[in-house]
Amino acid sequence: MSELSVNHLLGIKYLNEKDIELIFKTADHFKEVINRPIKKVPSLRDITIANLFFENSTRTRLSFELAEKRLSADVVNFSAASSSVKKGETLIDTVNNILSMKVDMVVMRHPNPGAGIFLSRHVNASIVNAGDGAHEHPTQALLDSYSIRERLGEVRGKKVVIVGDILHSRVALSNIFALKLQGAEVKVCGPKTLIPKHIESLGVGVETNLKKAIEWCDVANMLRVQNERMDISYFPSTREYAQQFQLNKSLLESLDKEIVVMHPGPINRGVEITSQVADAENAIILDQVQNGVAVRMAVIYLLASKINR
Repeated sequence: MSELSVNHLLGIKYLNEKDIELIFKTADHFKEVINRPIKKVPSLRDITIANLFFENSTRTRLSFELAEKRLSADVVNFSAASSSVKKGETLIDTVNNILSMKVDMVVMRHPNPGAGIFLSRHVNASIVNAGDGAHEHPTQALLDSYSIRERLGEVRGKKVVIVGDILHSRVALSNIFALKLQGAEVKVCGPKTLIPKHIESLGVGVETNLKKAIEWCDVANMLRVQNERMDISYFPSTREYAQQFQLNKSLLESLDKEIVVMHPGPINRGVEITSQVADAENAIILDQVQNGVAVRMAVIYLLASKINR
């Protein structure tokens, strides 16, 4: 198979295992490219991509922008904070105005779940979901799986625990879909108030004791508490959260094995993870960042190859 089964990347739940294999194979190639002295390829010289960020982002926006520029695409950046959206313009009008400038692809982050799906039905461009509310963040899940594969050889059969604020996390949901699709075992761990009620229906286990979760897993993906999405208090205090769910050195040293530690960023050091753990040998947090560019290059390249065909 040499092309994706989809025309947009709206969520992991729309991909199949072959799609993921193709994205990773393509990312392997691009990873070689970005480690060369000349880091650019002319693959998308005639493609224009608009980055629409209706929500703050540093890492994801920079990663996409770098991926696009490495592929030699023309890039337009749009930040909602300084746009006509503030004056009441609708999402479709905003995007159609941008598309009338002959844009081929839109990378969008939006606070509303399903914004990318809505857009894909109404505009004539390839849409990449860079995070929609607490729904999905597909490229993050892809780069996470890619990083596990790189460190452990494969994802199939691995035990992965996702720890923290599962309820508000689009990273958690996309990761669950991606890991299950590739044959990993998945558990979630966190305060009961931060675990969605019907999460087991996705085929994942629930563990509220961090020590037990860490003893079980091969990989721990530590999520931050998303205070900006919380309208009520889900646990008594940050200090109490850290006492129960922080990954620290003494916890790792109590294990009779080494586990891989991940974090999608941004890290709240001293809350869900200590600096000692974040900067340790078995943490692949910076590998995730580097792999993010290669994986996003792969996604953009594969989607662009289906445009105007």
